[in-house]
Amino acid sequence: AQSNLSYALFWQVTHYKQYPPNTSKVYSYFECREKRTDPSKNRKVKYDKTVFYGLQYILHKYLKGKVVTPEKIQEAKEVYREHFQDDVFNEKGWTYILEKYNGHLPIEIKAVPEGSVIPRGNVLFTVESTDPECYWLTNWVETILVQIWYPITVATNSREQKKILAKYLLETSGNLEGLEYKLHDFGYRGVSSQETAGIGASAHLVNFKGTDTVAGIGVIKKYYGTKDPVPGFSVPAAEHRFTSRLHVMTGV
Repeated sequence: AQSNLSYALFWQVTHYKQYPPNTSKVYSYFECREKRTDPSKNRKVKYDKTVFYGLQYILHKYLKGKVVTPEKIQEAKEVYREHFQDDVFNEKGWTYILEKYNGHLPIEIKAVPEGSVIPRGNVLFTVESTDPECYWLTNWVETILVQIWYPITVATNSREQKKILAKYLLETSGNLEGLEYKLHDFGYRGVSSQETAGIGASAHLVNFKGTDTVAGIGVIKKYYGTKDPVPGFSVPAAEHRFTSRLHVMTGV
């Protein structure tokens, strides 16, 4: 498995040397940028609000507990030395974290509740170092944290589709009965990896209850828990290969 000390871009490796002298605190925040009003700087924004989801998964999987070890420090040191052909890795800083905090990261992250619907341009979570010696750590974890864009995007798109379904369900039936099952997730085969499937499917379950993506259930149970014994549902079903075979065998 890749070392936590490698969850960064190469150009971040020397940033600890580039802060102004006597820096002791770095405070950063994450937002989904709002649409600019200046026509010369206008960017197209599909939705005015986003669904905040996915941070807890990232924190528990990648940043919680003893993430710094002597072996990981040595591994990272070698990787960066090979890449840069120089010893630019912050070995002293990571060793300090290992020795003083037993490998736990001295950072504090505050966030809005997951599942919240937030207008664009508002802060969704903040990150700050809690040790003046580790001011550089705040933005080191940026690369892994901004991967939250994917579950936010899936949860937001899913919510917007739910709004459309609700509109027409009311128009055609007069009630919203069964709305949470009107958009079923079959996305397992259409994404890039096992992890992507789990993250995306769990994000869809923020808005709906129907899924065939088993990995999403695992993500929710392991990293979130749920008041319901089962966070998503499906039914036994056939598919075209069995139907076609039956037709050939029986002529029906």
